[in-house]
Amino acid sequence: MKHLIDVLDLTVQEIDALIERAADIVEHPDRYAHVCARKKLAALFFEPSTRTRLSFEAAMYELGGNVIGFSDADSSSAAKGESVSDTIRVVCSYADIIAMRHPKEGAPMVASLKSTVPIINAGDGGHNHPTQTLTDLFTIRREFGRLDGLTIGCCGDLKFGRTVHSLLNAMSRYTGVKFVLISPEELRVPEYLRKELLVERNLDYVETTDLESALPDLDVLYMTRVQRERFFNEQDYIRLKDSYVLTREKMALAKDTARILHPLPRVNEISVDVDDDPRAAYFRQAENGKYIRMALIMKLLEVEV
Repeated sequence: MKHLIDVLDLTVQEIDALIERAADIVEHPDRYAHVCARKKLAALFFEPSTRTRLSFEAAMYELGGNVIGFSDADSSSAAKGESVSDTIRVVCSYADIIAMRHPKEGAPMVASLKSTVPIINAGDGGHNHPTQTLTDLFTIRREFGRLDGLTIGCCGDLKFGRTVHSLLNAMSRYTGVKFVLISPEELRVPEYLRKELLVERNLDYVETTDLESALPDLDVLYMTRVQRERFFNEQDYIRLKDSYVLTREKMALAKDTARILHPLPRVNEISVDVDDDPRAAYFRQAENGKYIRMALIMKLLEVEV
């Protein structure tokens, strides 16, 4: 049995196969309408979510399966003090696969040690969000036709942004990729990630605080919000939350072939006047999440067309 806790749990070959399967689902949805009949997904969301939870649910329904679970820790026995281990031991007797989001880093890993069914990490604190990364990779592949030889700009909260951490890990395994890391000094990529990934693997990267100067060189600009829920000090959040705002005027600096991604939700970091620009791919990205999660569910349940 295999779980997905970290995107690095998957080989490059496995990621490429998932992308190919997701692309086939887009083209031939009827082929996949009943492959998970009589299978149940438990969506255990101890932390609020819109896109991730609903895309998992939509994915399972479109594969012909069913969904159980909860969308708030307060509506589960966690509110009574039940441990993650005990919750998982119970739920895995009701479901064939579990998608789990939790505010504590490492909680899905703990769950995987106790579960008798596959566990999918749907986000754990500021640590990992592997299915968002698969969504990002699938989106980049659909937009550019490749994943190698691209310049990827990550902008905003690079310290607490689990989507950025996962994306850096995943894209680092493709050839010819350059990273441009754009953030305030206080929200730079964590030192452990800089050392263990960027420096030790001798990746091509630069760090800057200036979005405008970076824009002309980027193939992908991956915008992120400054996350209020990760801050201990409200004043720090208020001071940093509008550090970068992408507007139509700034888009004039970007390549005609560039693409703007965002894991969503956005707050102020992308102006709504960018939404109609054909280079704005973030709503296409959100839709892509359903297809790649369909492919992942099939892989972990070992079902075929």
